[in-house]
Amino acid sequence: MTKVDMLVLAAHPDDAELGCSGTIAAAVAEGKSVAIVDFTKGEMGTRGTPEIRMQESAASAEVLGLAARENLGFKDVFFKNDEEHQRAVVRMIRKYRPEVMLANAIRDRHPDHGKGGAVAKDAVFMSGLRMLETMDDAGNPQEPWRPKALYHYIQDLYIEPDFVVDVTAHWDTKVASIRAFKSQFFDPNSKEPASYISSPEFMDFLEARSKAMGHKIGVKHGEGFVAHRMVGVTSLFDLS
Repeated sequence: MTKVDMLVLAAHPDDAELGCSGTIAAAVAEGKSVAIVDFTKGEMGTRGTPEIRMQESAASAEVLGLAARENLGFKDVFFKNDEEHQRAVVRMIRKYRPEVMLANAIRDRHPDHGKGGAVAKDAVFMSGLRMLETMDDAGNPQEPWRPKALYHYIQDLYIEPDFVVDVTAHWDTKVASIRAFKSQFFDPNSKEPASYISSPEFMDFLEARSKAMGHKIGVKHGEGFVAHRMVGVTSLFDLS
C-alpha cells in the first residue's frame, strides 16, 4: 500500500497540469505526498501519440515531485461513468488512501472532463462502502477508504469557484509541468497540425485565468476549485 496525502484524478494526461499543478506544487513544497492517476492516454488528441504522452507524463511528474503517477488506460472519449470504470477508480482510491482528492471539472468543453469529474465523485462515495469488494494488484482484498474531501479543479469553461488557492510562489513550476507536454502546446518548430491548445494564445489564456483567480483573493496567481459540500474551518484566522 502506498498512502499519499493527495490524489489527483485526470481524464487526460496534462489535465492535472493545466487545472491544478500549482496546488500540487504547493502541497509538495509543504512536504505532502501527491499522486496523479490519469484515466486515458489521450489517444484521440490531435497531436502526439500515446507513447509520447506517457513520456511527457513522466517528465511532468518529475517537475512536480510526485510520489506516483499511473494511467488506467480508459478509452479516450469513449469511457463512461459506469460500474467498470467506477470500480477501477475505487481501486486507486483504496490503494493510495488520500486525505484529499482533486478531480476534473464538473462540466467543461471536452465531454471527458465532466465524465471524469462524475466518475471521481461516484467512486469517492463507493470507495467507503464496506460491502463493495475490490482487489489490489496482488489479488488481496482492499479495505474501504473515503477521503475527507473531493474538490474539482476548473478547466476550459469558467466556473465560479467555491475557493481559490494562492499558487503565486509555484507559477513557474506549473508552467514547467505544462511545458513538459511538448507535443501538445505551442512549439514554433512543430510539424504537427494545429489544435485548440497548441497556439501561443492558449498559454496567454492560462496565465490570464490564473491572474483572474488570483485577483479574487488579492494575489498574483490562483487556482479555483468547486466543492460538493460546505467547506469548514476551525478558526477564522485560517482564512486569507
